[in-house]
Formats: sequence, C-alpha cells, structure tokens
Amino acid sequence: MQLSPARRFLALLTLALGGFGIGTTEFATMGILPLAAAELVPAFGSDPAGGIAQAGWLISAYALGVVVGAPVVSAWAARMSQRTLVLLLAGAFTLANLASALMPSFELTVLARFVSGLPHGAYFGVAALLAARIMGPGRQGAGVALALSGLTIANIIGVPLGTWLGQVAGWRWTYVAVAVIFLVTLVLAWFALPRVPGDPTRSAKRELAAFRNPKLWLMIAVGCIGFGGFFAVYSYAAEIVTREADLPAAAIPWLLATIGVGMTIGNVIGGWAADRSIRRTILITFPVLIGSLALFALLGWHPVALFALAFLVGGAGSVLNPTIQARIMRIAGEAELLGAATNHAAFNVGNALGASLGGLVIAAGLGYLAPAWIGVVLAGSGFLLALWSLAIDREPDTAAHHIVATVLGPTTAGIEVVDR
Repeated sequence: MQLSPARRFLALLTLALGGFGIGTTEFATMGILPLAAAELVPAFGSDPAGGIAQAGWLISAYALGVVVGAPVVSAWAARMSQRTLVLLLAGAFTLANLASALMPSFELTVLARFVSGLPHGAYFGVAALLAARIMGPGRQGAGVALALSGLTIANIIGVPLGTWLGQVAGWRWTYVAVAVIFLVTLVLAWFALPRVPGDPTRSAKRELAAFRNPKLWLMIAVGCIGFGGFFAVYSYAAEIVTREADLPAAAIPWLLATIGVGMTIGNVIGGWAADRSIRRTILITFPVLIGSLALFALLGWHPVALFALAFLVGGAGSVLNPTIQARIMRIAGEAELLGAATNHAAFNVGNALGASLGGLVIAAGLGYLAPAWIGVVLAGSGFLLALWSLAIDREPDTAAHHIVATVLGPTTAGIEVVDR
C-alpha cells in the first residue's frame, strides 16, 4: 500500500487511538466501579462486598456485548470497505459511551455498557488487518500488536486518568471523556485512513463457515478461559488496593498504570514473538502468567509485591493476547476479519468469566485476593487447552511435542506439532 510516511504514521496513529478509547472505556470501569456502585446499587451502603459484586455486571455486560458483537458485526461487514467500517464503529462507540454516561438507573447503565461492547471485536479485527496491510507483508503479528497498542497504552494513561476524573468529577464524566476520544478518532479516520475497497465475493455465510473448523473453537476456548485468569484479578484491583494492601484510594490510578505498563511491554513482546514462533510464545508465557497469579494471591497484601506482581500479570496476559489472535487469524484462513474479531470475543468471555467468578468468591467472604486463585485455575485450564491445540497440529519433533506428550499422555506421542 503506497502511502507517504506522514500519511502512514497518521493512519496507524488513528487506529491506535481507537484502541486507546476502547481500552479506556473497558478498563476504566474497574477503577470507577466502587463509585458507580455507590450511586447505582442500593445495597452498597449496607453490604459493600455484595454491592461491588453486583456492580461487576457493568464489567460483565460490556464483555458480553463484545462476545455477541464480534461475530455478528464481522459477518455483517464482510463485504464492507475497511475504512468505512472503522468510521461506522467509531461513531457507534461515541454514541454508546455517551449513553453510558447518561443512563439514570443501574439496569439501563448495564444495558448501555452491553451496547458499548458490540463494536469492540470488529474494531480490533479490522484495525489489525488494516494496520498489517499498511505495514506490509509478513507483519501480521506486528499489525495485531499495533492495533492493540492503543489498548495497552490506555492502561498507562487513559485508565488512570479516567479513574482520577471519576474520583474528582463523578464517574459519569469518565465515559464522556471516552466519547470525546472516539469522536476525535472518527474525524482523524475520515482524513487519514486509506480507501480500501470492499470484497464483493465475501458474505456472512462464507465468513461464518470458519466456525465449522474445530481447531478454531479450541483456540477460542483457550482465549475464553485463559484470559479469565487475568481479569479475575484486574476486575477488583481498586478494592485490592484499599482493602488488602491498606493503601489510600489515590493509589488506585498508580496500580492501574503499573498494570498498563506491563500490558504495553507485553504487547510489544507478544507481537514480536508471534511473528517468530507462536508455539514457543504460548509455551513460555502461560506458565509465567500462572505463577504470577499464584504469587499475587499469596503476597498481594504487601504494597511492594502488589505493584510488582500486578506488572507481571499484566505483562504476561498481554504477551498472550496478540499471540493467540495471530493463531486464530491463521486458523480462520480467508475469514480473517471474523478470526481477528473472535479473539476479542474470547478475551471478553474471559473478562466476564473472571469478573463473575471473582465476584462470587468475594461475596462468599473469602477476601479480595481470593479471585487470584480463581485466576490460577482459569489460566491453568487455558494452558492445557493450548497444549491440546498445539498437539493436534503437525510439525517435526520439538521440545513442545515432548511437553504435550507428557501432559496429555502417551497417546499423543505420535502427533506432531505445527507452529500456527
């Protein structure tokens, strides 16, 4: 794709800015959750733990919106120009986040958060494909990482600032600020993104045919369950800061920024590593995530350990994100947009699963660090599914093959592994 260096930079920046807005609207909810609960959940005053658990639906509703929207919007937009799709999705995000700021009741706010999640997966899918096209051949992993870079940077800047804004001006202003970010994205996209023609040969039926492949479903399951380990901790970061580490509320944005730094570094590493060996990246990173979650459960009450381990959990989770997305896109074949969007559906199933199960153990009185043990179980289960996925592919005998054979049993000894 022939673009001037300045135009290429602005186009990539625009795609990343949309990801920044998505990361802010998705993750800032964790930071303002106690504030929203205090206003919207009547039971919060008499039962804070129960109120926080109920308010967790603001997180889960957004995640469920992503799950529903990713395949539906991607199939609907199969023939559409990638530039046109970005414009439509940015406009939808603007309106949905304004609605999140204006709804008067808990139920309507949950509905607005669900609608806000609908464009999420399709945006990251089309942004990854368009970024890879702009960057050139052989840069699929780097394109995915670029599209995700805005999301991870949001956790350094957007989420802490959104949390701070919610604390000083009211939680509703966080969503107003996000709407402004998407409005700017919409304007920049109009001027900066190249005009890419749609593909009239594509159809919703042809896109959805990718779901007939059981390998795709297996990798979707890896994302759904494995990512839940990260979200079981991240969803309740604000409460862990004040109730377990006994730090002031002013420390919440700093913890979120620390997680964001880990996520940003992890995303860069994940994009680089995925272009070299998806298999190796999965085999190394999942154990790191599992171990860091276990240490978080044991040591998260200590302020220094809390920040160090939060950085590690965020980094490991973000190495896996572009890695799993790149593998899903390759398995999906021609249905790349659907494959790219589906990874974000899986990511947000993990979001909903982690937040819901974490809320259950908190409501049961097990403490705010107990969700980290849920995270260990979820990440461990995701790792086993990833090993299964690698085992049913084919490649010459490698260390990965021996690991799979050891974990899954001797019946896999004759199965070779492919790096996809």
